[in-house]
Amino acid sequence: MGKIKAILVDDEESARDVLQNLLERFCPDIELLAKCENIPEAVQEIKKYQPDLVFLDIEMPQYSGFEIVKFFSEINFQIVFVTAYDQYAIKAFEVSAVDYLLKPIDIARLKLSIDRARQQQNILQQAERLTLLNTILEQREIKSIVISDKGQQHVINIKNIIAVEAQESYCFIHTPQKKITASKNLKHFETLLERMPQFIRVHKSWLINKEHLLNYSKSEFTIQLSGNIIAKLSKYKKIEFETAISF
Repeated sequence: MGKIKAILVDDEESARDVLQNLLERFCPDIELLAKCENIPEAVQEIKKYQPDLVFLDIEMPQYSGFEIVKFFSEINFQIVFVTAYDQYAIKAFEVSAVDYLLKPIDIARLKLSIDRARQQQNILQQAERLTLLNTILEQREIKSIVISDKGQQHVINIKNIIAVEAQESYCFIHTPQKKITASKNLKHFETLLERMPQFIRVHKSWLINKEHLLNYSKSEFTIQLSGNIIAKLSKYKKIEFETAISF
């Protein structure tokens, strides 16, 4: 396969030089076409070179990295944000499925971002994911989550998640409209939704939304949820579950 054409954007010269050095030393499949210090300059270079990938710093004067979407009617290149943001912001990146690198940049994480870019997945829905990310960061509230299923990206309102069911290395996300298969384990979703008190881990295979709870059988250790979904309850989770639902 050919090289990945890339541009990097950062207002700090030292940061540009560090990332360039890492790319040259550890990422031989990257062809760095330009280094830019602000968004207007980056827009010009992107239109000129048509890169596959843009490494984009977020915290810049005049325009932040997020505002690059204002300059294009269609985002047809991969974006990897480079940031020193706090943990809340990192959670926002995770739930919106937007790729990021934390400063100082970890080489293994950099290589992973490049591998994802090579797969060229989900470019068409990138603008939607960027909008969701921006909303979360502005409002500091997570209302939706992006779930990948067979190359498609689904933006799901958290209120509509009835339960997450583990099945080997996959998970089924149950919603009123459909069941979505995600190639993530249950711990991934438990971590993403850990600040949402309505979600309770009730079994090694089940994470449920108590707002969709209909009934609970103490004798059979089963939980009936909306959508005719029956979740299992572990005997080790029984007390925690009953406390959470105030039975």
